[in-house]
Amino acid sequence: MTTTPPHPAPPPWCAFVESNTTGTGREFCAAARARGLRPVLLTRDPHRYPYVAEDAVAVRVLDTGDLGAVVAACEALADDGGLAAVASSSEYYVATAARAAAKLGLPAADGDAIARCRAKDEQRAALAAGGVPVPAFQAVESVPDAVRAATGIGFPVVLKPVAGSGSVGVRLCRDAAETEAWARHLLGRGTDERGAPVPGRLLVEAAVRGPEFSVETLDDRVVAVVAKHVGPEPYFVETGHDVPAPVPAATADRLAGTALRALAALGLGWGAAHTELRLAADGPVVIEVNPRLAGGMIPVAVRAATGVDLVDAVVARATGRAPAPAAPGAGHAAVRFLTADGEGLVTAVDGLPEARSAPGVEAVTVSTAVGRHLRRTHSFLDRLACVVATGPGTAEAARRAGDAVDLITVTREEGATHR
Repeated sequence: MTTTPPHPAPPPWCAFVESNTTGTGREFCAAARARGLRPVLLTRDPHRYPYVAEDAVAVRVLDTGDLGAVVAACEALADDGGLAAVASSSEYYVATAARAAAKLGLPAADGDAIARCRAKDEQRAALAAGGVPVPAFQAVESVPDAVRAATGIGFPVVLKPVAGSGSVGVRLCRDAAETEAWARHLLGRGTDERGAPVPGRLLVEAAVRGPEFSVETLDDRVVAVVAKHVGPEPYFVETGHDVPAPVPAATADRLAGTALRALAALGLGWGAAHTELRLAADGPVVIEVNPRLAGGMIPVAVRAATGVDLVDAVVARATGRAPAPAAPGAGHAAVRFLTADGEGLVTAVDGLPEARSAPGVEAVTVSTAVGRHLRRTHSFLDRLACVVATGPGTAEAARRAGDAVDLITVTREEGATHR
C-alpha cells in the first residue's frame, strides 16, 4: 500500500500596504520571496503597479485608507497560512502598515510617531523643540497668512504642502507676488498629482542655501551619506544622487550626527529612515525626515556601492529576522535621471538595451511607456527613466550613469525628444 506524501505547507505571507510606484516597491516583493515568504500587495488598485502582474504577486483589493480594513485583510492572511510581516514601500502608507503590524503583534515602528513625522509642520516643531537645526517656518491656512509669514521670515522662502513627498507642490518663492500666486495654487487644488486630497495647510519656511544631502539609516545606524543633485529653481526636482557623498569625513560625520539627533527628537529609530539636509554656512540643517526607506533608487545605489541591501534589511526587520551581512560593494555608485522637458503623447521609448549594457551600469528603470501622456509637474513624476552605475570613484560613477541616461530617448507626439 502506497501513501501520497503530504503537500508541504505554503510559506507565510508578507503583506505590503500599497507600493512605491517609481522606486523599490518591486524589490520589496522580490526580497520577501528570497526570504522564503509569499509577498502579497494590499491595494485599492493593482493596475497602478505593472510589476504585480509581471511578477505574479498575490493581491488583495481593499480600501487601504481604512486601518480596520487593512487589519481585517491581514487577519485573513494569518488564517490562510500565517502572516510574517506587514510593511509598506509607500510614503503614504508607512504609518498604516506600522499600526496594522502592531495590532497583530508583529514587529513594527511607532505608527503614531510616523504619522506625526509625516505632518511637516508637526515634524518641524518637534525637531526645533529637540534642538535640531531646522529652517525658520510657519504653518498657514490662507493666502494672506502665507504672504505675511513669508514677509516675516524673509525672502526667499519655500512653500510646500504639509503632507507629501517627491517634491510635489514644493516651490521657491522670491517675493510676495510669487508667494501669493503659489499659495493660491496649492490651496486651490482639490487633489495632488497622485489624486490624494490636499490638506488645507501649507508650510512656509526659509530657503536654506547650500548643497543637499541625505542620510540613510537603519535603526540607529548610519548606512550611507548621499549627495543629492537638484534641478533648476524655483523647483526642487532631484536629478541624481552620489553614494557615498564626496565630502571630507568630518563633514559626513556632522551630517550623520545631525540626522541621528533628528530621529531621536521624533521618536523614531526603528527600521529605515531617509533624512534630507542642506549644508548651510554654519552647519547642517534638517529639511525633512522621512520614516521610510529612500526612494529615487537610492537603496539600489547604496547596495551597489556598499554591499548593504537596505530593501532586504527592511523586510528582515519587519519579520523580526536579522538582515543579511553586507556583500562586497563597488565603493562608489551614482544615480542619474532622465526628466521630461515638455508635454505630449509618448510615441517611442528607445535605447534601454544600450543603456543596460553600458559600462558600469547596475540598473535601468523606466517610468513611462508608449501611449502615456507626459505632463510637467515639477516633481518626481517628471522623471522618465533612471540609471544606477558604479565606478572606482564618484566622478567615474557619475559619468557612467550620465552617459547611459543619454542613450535613452523618449519621443513625444510633436516629434520632440527628451534626452
